[in-house]
Amino acid sequence: FPAFCHQRPCSLPERGLLLLMVLVFLEGSVLPLGAASSPDTSHQTNLGDHQGTHTGPNSTKKPFPVLAVEYDRVQIPFEISLWVLLASLMKLGFHLIPRLSSIVPESCLLIVVGLLVGGLIKLAGEEVPPVLDSRLFFLCLLPPIILDAGYFLPIRPFMENLGTILMFAVVGTLWNAFFIGGVLYGVAQIQPANPSDLHQLELLPCLLFGSIISAVDPVAVLAVFEEIHINELLHILVFGESLLNDAVTVVLYHLFEEYAGVGTVTLLDGVLGVISFFVVALGGVLVGAIYGILAAFTSRFTSHTRVIEPLFVFVYSYMAYLSAEIFHLSGIMALIACGAVMRPYVEANISHKSHTTIKYFLKMWSSVSETLIFIFLGVATVDGPHAWNWTFVTVTVILCLVARVIGVVGLTYVINKFRIVKLTTKDQFIIAYGGLRGAIAFSLGFLLNQDHFPMRKMFLTAIITVIFFTVFVQGMTIKPLVELLAVKKKQEAKRSINEEIHTQFLDHLLTGIEDICGHYGHHHWKDKLNRFNKKYVKKCLIAGERSKEPQLIAFYHKMEMKQAIELVESGGGVKLPSAMPSTVSMQNIQPKKPPPAKPVERVLPQLPKGREEEIRKILRSNLQRTRQRLRSYNRHTLVADPYEDGFSDLLIKKQRMVELEKKMSNYLTVPAAPPDSPTMCRARLASDPQAYSMKPVSDSVPTIQVDLASPQSPDSVNLLDEFRHAGQQQPEVEDQGLMMKPPSGPSGPNKPREADEARDQQKLMRCLSDPGPSADEDEDEPFLP
Repeated sequence: FPAFCHQRPCSLPERGLLLLMVLVFLEGSVLPLGAASSPDTSHQTNLGDHQGTHTGPNSTKKPFPVLAVEYDRVQIPFEISLWVLLASLMKLGFHLIPRLSSIVPESCLLIVVGLLVGGLIKLAGEEVPPVLDSRLFFLCLLPPIILDAGYFLPIRPFMENLGTILMFAVVGTLWNAFFIGGVLYGVAQIQPANPSDLHQLELLPCLLFGSIISAVDPVAVLAVFEEIHINELLHILVFGESLLNDAVTVVLYHLFEEYAGVGTVTLLDGVLGVISFFVVALGGVLVGAIYGILAAFTSRFTSHTRVIEPLFVFVYSYMAYLSAEIFHLSGIMALIACGAVMRPYVEANISHKSHTTIKYFLKMWSSVSETLIFIFLGVATVDGPHAWNWTFVTVTVILCLVARVIGVVGLTYVINKFRIVKLTTKDQFIIAYGGLRGAIAFSLGFLLNQDHFPMRKMFLTAIITVIFFTVFVQGMTIKPLVELLAVKKKQEAKRSINEEIHTQFLDHLLTGIEDICGHYGHHHWKDKLNRFNKKYVKKCLIAGERSKEPQLIAFYHKMEMKQAIELVESGGGVKLPSAMPSTVSMQNIQPKKPPPAKPVERVLPQLPKGREEEIRKILRSNLQRTRQRLRSYNRHTLVADPYEDGFSDLLIKKQRMVELEKKMSNYLTVPAAPPDSPTMCRARLASDPQAYSMKPVSDSVPTIQVDLASPQSPDSVNLLDEFRHAGQQQPEVEDQGLMMKPPSGPSGPNKPREADEARDQQKLMRCLSDPGPSADEDEDEPFLP
């Protein structure tokens, strides 16, 4: 700290904070821990004397009977508060030194602080308390970190890479456990002529040690990977592996612990071990899902008591973890499943203040637990007990590195055959180098029984050495290596409504492509799950109208709320014109500032309530039904929008086109062939040979002639002039242009000629009233639709 103050001048508040940290550091490491480690016999003596003074007749009266020193009454909560305060101050002081935080990870400094605290306790001549007790770790410190990771788990990238994560978590962990355990057993049997402690090792204890040391620790991964800001794919692969390998670790630990006590393993035991893996993994997920559904269902009825909404999230999650631990199921997988299942339904029911409370309380709780774990790890290292064996420790560290590299490279070779986005060599290096070990391995080793495992102290020493090597060496060098290899970093980009629309569109498109191909991939099953969720689950777990709200609209409301909160927190907003200062006189003095950013306006106009409900109904009924047979598309049968601008013009134009299509099939010939021409004769003879007869053209029906080169439009034709000149016979010329004639038909004896003339006149007027296609249409389009 003096060197830091020498490099950068410290202000008075910073010096006061550093002094407070030193005082708490000394007080928490010497006074209460010494009192906690040594039994307080003086208090019992004083208590006996105090009782004796009351029984005796000559009892002396205290001058201040109210004041007394009774540390034992508040010893446990006082020490817990001191530890939490020490961890918080260390975390705060770590971020006050930016140069130090950019070089050394936070977890390394916290372990160093724990080592210093443990060393001070040793120097004070007191016994170091067992702060990293397994019950304290597994029941109090680990659940907040896992719940925070599970509740805010990015579901989409996790599910898209679930196969890769399971390969690394299950197959990779099994490979590491058996490879490390088997090679360690082989190393222990070398040089039987020179007796040593390693010769006492048997195969089952070595496999048990391999299962403990092979699992990647989620706490260490979170602490390191959040500081280097690696891209989302690598982060979810390594962190997902550290979460899901808990089931494998739990099964292998309990199996080898049981087999080591019995001493024999049969084929049936191996089969039962495989079955127990599925029971532990799926049982933990099932327990977590049940408690998550219960939490979501309970949050449906908390609209009148918003204060206790966050409490249900914490209590149900902790109950899921404890229920899984009762039956030796995977408590980590239960917490992950509980948080992931309850979050979408709980957030739809609770208020925004409750959501903020849950978010910050989980972040605070997990941060304090993570800090305490690393400090306690340093304290426990000083405490011991240790049994150092150079051969065993060195071989263990080397085997952990070699097994990790071989497992990642081999599994990636198989995985890349099925992945669309391949894992590159740089990705494989980061995945292999990011396999950090942490306090879970130490706690599992601490749980071993000394009677059944006489090499327990050597196991603990090797575990602590591997943890320190991975956290210090790999944790400190992974950030420079990421920058040296130019690995893609995480890009902090805010989600937009445009991105959400395109994401949903691609999901529906890929689902439809899978339907057409007949391939039932993960898009097919995801769509099935979404339909089931929308049709049944949401109605039961979400209260009110929000259960029927589409996902896109819900996301839009969430984005609007987030933008409004950010606008209020930044002090922005639209100011009144009267409150804005006048800048007319300052234009010539100060440079012109860019205008303030205007708030984003809605692209769509404000719709009435009924119209908005109609749009939502259409989207709900048609957006996601990709397997429903719909009518084929036809531009002539499209229903026009009555609210669209120019709807009446569009409707009139469409009616005219339909009428024109009907009329042209009866009236239009381009040009009309003479009835007695060879072409017409052959056509009539081919269509109906018996009814063939020459039909003369009526002279009383007028014929309209339009010159194609004339500027006169058919709309300006005078009907009276046409009827006046109807009797005049005009010679037919081949180049006269379009000829529109009504077909001449025979008039029977029962039909008077007047009726025929009236009908012909009506047909002619309807033909003349149709203006035909508009003159401003594109010439490339066909005349008839």
